[in-house]
Amino acid sequence: MKKFILKSMGCKSNQYEGTLISQSLLVNNFCQTEDIFDADYFILNSCTVTQKTDNKAFYILRNAKHLNPNIITVLTGCIAQVEKENLLNNEFIDFVIGNDEKLNIAKFLLSNTNFAVGNIMLQDKFNDTLLFDTSKTRACVKVQDGCDNRCSYCIIPFARGKSRSASKDFILNQINTLSSHNFKEIVLTGIHIGQWGKDIGETFFDLLKFLEENSPIERIRMGSINPLEINDDILDFLASSKKFCPHFHLSLQSACNDTLKRMNRFYTVEHYLEQIEQINSKFKLPFLGSDIIAGFVGESDDDFTTTVENLRKSGLTQIHTFPYSIRKGTIAEKMENHISEEIKEYRANIIKQISNIKFKKFLNKNINTVHSVLIEKHLDKNTGFLKGVSENYLKIVIKDNSDTALLNTIQNVKITELQNDTLIGEIV
Repeated sequence: MKKFILKSMGCKSNQYEGTLISQSLLVNNFCQTEDIFDADYFILNSCTVTQKTDNKAFYILRNAKHLNPNIITVLTGCIAQVEKENLLNNEFIDFVIGNDEKLNIAKFLLSNTNFAVGNIMLQDKFNDTLLFDTSKTRACVKVQDGCDNRCSYCIIPFARGKSRSASKDFILNQINTLSSHNFKEIVLTGIHIGQWGKDIGETFFDLLKFLEENSPIERIRMGSINPLEINDDILDFLASSKKFCPHFHLSLQSACNDTLKRMNRFYTVEHYLEQIEQINSKFKLPFLGSDIIAGFVGESDDDFTTTVENLRKSGLTQIHTFPYSIRKGTIAEKMENHISEEIKEYRANIIKQISNIKFKKFLNKNINTVHSVLIEKHLDKNTGFLKGVSENYLKIVIKDNSDTALLNTIQNVKITELQNDTLIGEIV
């Protein structure tokens, strides 16, 4: 029996697909291991959102070959899709499998087909393979793949293809399967979930209402969403929902209008700042995350100052930021006035400091409040106590409580204190 190690990088969609890859290999009589000296294959499900992630992927594969020269390395995911056969020139890469082919990876390994990357832009159907993994406390449900936007900085549409929606029946079937395995919470994920339904004559709002009415699951979270795809009707619906969590991750990318124009992002800072205010007014202590790219092409000192001022005054909870990374084949690659790595890092660090202040303030706001908390399936490694995640995405340790009968249950928890950036609570 052949043994494999599988590592997945990047977004929730990639993590979800990594689990599907593992599932497909196991049903084809492969065996999973974590011992690199005992493994026949090392499979890396890669991400190519930045040059840093590319470099990390190549390091991981090179290191696998260094530790075990006999291991067969398999690169799949977004790097494989974008770079294709060029990757086989690397002595530390033995197989290259594309994004559409990776869920059938066993077929290529068994036939010793070391290159399988089709034209992802020709794909017009969602790959509806059911997931049966029960190891985690919350499960991702992939509802969409691909992206029809052409943001000037982004290579992902060329790695993922055009937007393709899962059918409502498939999504409900997947949720029913997870519910039958005692899952209490799911996360809707995809490459651009707000584009769900675009190819099948429906809207993302249609999907949200359908899941509210028909899903047996107790809690639903949304993945990252474009500000243009949340309107007043959706916010009012979510505010009255009995299932959807008050947790938003807005794909903002910049807090300066001039920069947003160069990025081909078709909204304004004023629009989403108002949207953030609305969310904070309609929901009780909602978690509001965001993405911001630091040092995009042509971002002047004044542009960055504008971004900093707008982020500081925004009602965001937390900001995920990273320096702009040139992606070969994108519009931004050919733009003028690229910024040095030192300035990009400097600007990213300033935004991280803003995020840290905002997040600490948000944590303190939640002290002495009661939340619905999904207790994880495993005790906290550091304390041995129960731990869980609230409806508004706070990680909480339940002090002096190790009652395993409460694992994977939803409990009302009062947050009592903040210790070393960890929220402590008690079941009420």
